[in-house]
Amino acid sequence: MSKKLLLKNAHIEGIRYYETYRKHGGYESAEKAFKMKPEEILEEVKISGLRGRGGAGFPTGLKWSFLAKPEGVPRHLVVNADESEPGTFKDRYLMEFLPHLLIEGMLISSFVLGSNVSYIYIRGEYSWIPDILEEAIEEAKAAGFLGKNILGSGFDCEIYVQRGGGAYICGEETALLESLEGKRGNPRLKPPFPAVKGLWERPTVVNNVESIAAVVPIIEISGAEYAKIGVGKSTGTKLISACGNINKPGVYEIDMTITVEEFIYSDEYCGGIPNGKKLKACIPGGSSVPIVPANLLLKTINGEPRYMNYESLADGGFATGTMMGSGGFIVLDEDQCVVNHTMTLARFYNHESCGQCTPCREGTGWMYKILKKIEKGEGKMEDIDLLWDIQRKIEGNTICPLGDAAAWPVAAAIRHFRDEFEWHVNNPELSQTQNYGIANYADPIPAVAK
Repeated sequence: MSKKLLLKNAHIEGIRYYETYRKHGGYESAEKAFKMKPEEILEEVKISGLRGRGGAGFPTGLKWSFLAKPEGVPRHLVVNADESEPGTFKDRYLMEFLPHLLIEGMLISSFVLGSNVSYIYIRGEYSWIPDILEEAIEEAKAAGFLGKNILGSGFDCEIYVQRGGGAYICGEETALLESLEGKRGNPRLKPPFPAVKGLWERPTVVNNVESIAAVVPIIEISGAEYAKIGVGKSTGTKLISACGNINKPGVYEIDMTITVEEFIYSDEYCGGIPNGKKLKACIPGGSSVPIVPANLLLKTINGEPRYMNYESLADGGFATGTMMGSGGFIVLDEDQCVVNHTMTLARFYNHESCGQCTPCREGTGWMYKILKKIEKGEGKMEDIDLLWDIQRKIEGNTICPLGDAAAWPVAAAIRHFRDEFEWHVNNPELSQTQNYGIANYADPIPAVAK
């Protein structure tokens, strides 16, 4: 059984309320942290090896250490709860069922960073969750864990919840800050980075929900013990949002030492693929990471087992690997059409582009139109090469990573499933009533000599 740190009490009835959370060890990490110096807590987070769980995987302790501390200037912690990546819903689970875990993590993190006013910026579509969070904040405040002179430390902290307007682009940290300030959510040019000039031009740290929640078990068991869980630079546990063609969709906490094959097929996790269907492909880290066929998902190009961690999933680069990303694990069986799925993602990124950068504003629209034409059986062979050329001109040429997020799925789909695109072009009528199938995507790939 995988070790549980974040979800160990998720099964307890009433755990979302303060009294039950407190009864089962809640806020003990905060009490422990307030007996330490902020720099000691920061060192524990660094030792833990915790990496940002929102997608980038940047070391959290290192990110915190970049925070500027000009004298007399307020600093802020902002929690990115704008979980809009298709296929990702693990932060929603934490906020809905374990809100005090997030509040406790924010309290400790705010103490480290010197943030007296911290914010949760939550996705607009999560319309019912702000009420849960605000209730938890009031409970914590009534218990003395928020407000003035917390635990007699002299440290004050208030937490506010801000609802977003339903824009995917506001998941990008600088667009989030613009929106939080009441402006249109357009990404900012960097530098300056938020750690120097963030919210209202004050030093700001932006971390996602799972990253901040993970601070609680780190303080509870120590950074060194947390680092022993997992493997290599993939330390601690990771929440995975599993969905698609699997028997048991849901949120799972893994310790990143299990194989992808075990995660998909074991009863402890996804429980296999329904109706005895074969695995065709998977998008393992949310819609923006490269899709990989079954034969590159279960094993690397060298024939070694693929593991559910940052390094193993990235093995081979984008040519034969992918990314852990936000942990949105989307499984596709043999009946799924890669062209149709790629078109759906292209439509999403075209709709969600803020329009600030020409390559993204125009390129995402072109990709969607071409993919739609191919999917409808009206494509030409040169359209596939045109798609490839467009995504190359988007990637790396925009202010924020949304352009990359739109380009990578198209590039990976063509890279690994070009024969399926060509089949759509060559069989326009048949493609409207039948899917291409699994072809050779599940066949083992000959090991590459080392």
